[in-house]
Amino acid sequence: MGKRPTVAVLGAGSWGTALAALLARNDVPTRLWGRDVEALAAMAATRRNARYLPDCELPAELAFEPDLDRALAGVDLALIVVPSHAFHALLDEVAPRLPAGAGLAWAVKGFEPGTGRFLHELVAERLPRTPAAVVTGPSFAREVAQGLPTAVTVHSADPAFAQFVAGLLHAPMFRAYTGTDVIGAELGGAMKNVLAVAVGVADGMQLGLNARAGLITRGLNEMLRLGVAIGARAETLMGLAGLGDLVLTCTGDLSRNRRLGLALGRGVPLAQALAEIGQVVESVVTADEVMRLAERHGLDLPIAGGVRAVLHDEITPTEGLRALLAREPKAEYPDAWFCR
Repeated sequence: MGKRPTVAVLGAGSWGTALAALLARNDVPTRLWGRDVEALAAMAATRRNARYLPDCELPAELAFEPDLDRALAGVDLALIVVPSHAFHALLDEVAPRLPAGAGLAWAVKGFEPGTGRFLHELVAERLPRTPAAVVTGPSFAREVAQGLPTAVTVHSADPAFAQFVAGLLHAPMFRAYTGTDVIGAELGGAMKNVLAVAVGVADGMQLGLNARAGLITRGLNEMLRLGVAIGARAETLMGLAGLGDLVLTCTGDLSRNRRLGLALGRGVPLAQALAEIGQVVESVVTADEVMRLAERHGLDLPIAGGVRAVLHDEITPTEGLRALLAREPKAEYPDAWFCR
């Protein structure tokens, strides 16, 4: 048997820790890097991520490396797992250190703040000849760390590289599919966070299960219409990267974006809700980027637009609901399956 590929997981939050533990349990030599040296030392000593995954024991095979140069030395794959706002800066640090022939993957959901660029665009600009892939899909870190059944998808312009990354992750309780629609996979992973806020608001206002189902379904319609406009494949957005992640994030209380919506629906101010959650809530930034994309393509996305307006304190959740209900009745799909 040949030498197993070595992986550096960059980002020691909940998702980075869970993926690093998964890889290590798969007998993949894995190093977990993070910026908090003391936290990494504590994780190495206790085999726990006390802040994010306190109840999950980390495998003895998992190595912890606070030095980025040493973390990346000789690796076959770097897997970036940080909030989207931190992605560009870390990518700039990784690019000159990534060994020749190594690949890059990221399990990050969002856009570059301020520009709305997809993360794969940043990678192509900084590492144009490096095999690259996005890992996405319906996956709560805690459940992965606990070994509960999970399915994700790995998309890359290089099918062989997608299969390579998926093969490292695939396990008896972790199924990894592959695809080549990177833009669709990234859109689904980012936009579902915005739509989860809307569903959380409705649930926080106790509007019932009918409202929840309606918002999820019409939110999926918005995702599909925007996806078609930017060149994504419909089947990607109807799969794990889109519908799967949307349903999980809209209905699972482990979702920070849903919890933000729940708090807003109960009348909690945004700043207080974010402080109580205590972790990055991607939708706060992503809502702006989704609507910037929609406006660029002349699309009306009332649910995503309403979320943006609520997050900017332009309207209250109640006013947002009234605006949605006041819209003119129309055919569900007036011109084609994907319509404006």
